[in-house]
Amino acid sequence: MIRSPCFHRAIRRAFTLVELLVVIAIIAILIGLLLPAVQKIRDAAARAKCQNQLKQLAIGLLHYHDTHDAFPLGWSQAAGSRPMYASGWGVHLLPYVEQSAVWDRAVADYSAQPIPWSPAYHRGLSTPLQAFQCPSDPRVRQAQFVKLEKTWAAHTSYLGVSGTFSGQRDGILIAADPARNSSRGVSLSSITDGTSQTLLLGERPPSADLEYGWWYMGRGLDGLGAAEMILGVRERNPPPIPSGSPCPPGPSSFRPATFNDPCGHFHFWSPHTNGANFAFGDGSVRFLNYGVDPLLPALSTRSGAEVVSLD
Repeated sequence: MIRSPCFHRAIRRAFTLVELLVVIAIIAILIGLLLPAVQKIRDAAARAKCQNQLKQLAIGLLHYHDTHDAFPLGWSQAAGSRPMYASGWGVHLLPYVEQSAVWDRAVADYSAQPIPWSPAYHRGLSTPLQAFQCPSDPRVRQAQFVKLEKTWAAHTSYLGVSGTFSGQRDGILIAADPARNSSRGVSLSSITDGTSQTLLLGERPPSADLEYGWWYMGRGLDGLGAAEMILGVRERNPPPIPSGSPCPPGPSSFRPATFNDPCGHFHFWSPHTNGANFAFGDGSVRFLNYGVDPLLPALSTRSGAEVVSLD
């Protein structure tokens, strides 16, 4: 066949190496710009979910108060009609956060074995509950093996605010009074500073060694639940400080930390940027940045007669 002189073969030209490198560089720049934005969106979503979890816990605590005319003790001793030694407020809150089956199991386990140190007898000890988990901390999603205790334990991302420090018992979720073995918690009528001005719960991830932050039960720093399920905003490292401890005696402050910080369990903090979520006595939840640390002692006490503004 004779081709027309007007016919021209179309020639496909390949990318040169320089052009390919330019395209790769442009894609890399776009990915570099996109990743921080994606991470920021993820962080915001996790922070919002943490706020929602905290809100549900605060509402549950208010429902508990409506039923019992007082908040649960932050840490309990064997007293009252249902002795549940070393249990935290989270256990007693279970029926009010749609966890009645776990509550019934805990009551049965305490009835069979009053000392709750083994998950073989206390199934709740190693049962993770989403209600107590912040999605920014992957450690709380499943039970963790605690080397020193040689046991499996489930942890919480949220601790009750016991006041300035746990021994002071001037907050809302206080430990039982060891002198009187009291089984009575704080009532709304005793929060004279105002429920909207008094901290109820706050974020604090489990300790680096997972020794502190069990939701079900625990001894805490002082044998009364401190840094376990309750915490003061000026918590202290109780004497005698172990030899070689990297943590000062305190008082601690509201500041950033990391999952590997050996002293992070002494103070409130979160994996979120610049601060942590807190629930107040009226059920409201606010994100507080670390700059408000000087105000936290006033916000932590239920009847200190302080005037505090977060606006």
